[in-house]
Amino acid sequence: MKTTEVRSMSADELSGRIRELRQEIFNLRFRKSAEQVDNPVRIREARHELARTLTIQRERALGLSAEAEGGK
Repeated sequence: MKTTEVRSMSADELSGRIRELRQEIFNLRFRKSAEQVDNPVRIREARHELARTLTIQRERALGLSAEAEGGK
């Protein structure tokens, strides 16, 4: 999911997406330990997406915007 798509989400949608990503990472790590992961790269992608989503949620909580800081 692109950053612009995440930024267009409401606060409730962001919280839901964070829960989904944490659950997905947990499941992927569990399956990795059992050597049943179809796409091991997805673990890294999910972690990056979680970090991106948490960052945007934190920016909103602090009242920051990407435009004010010269972001993307």
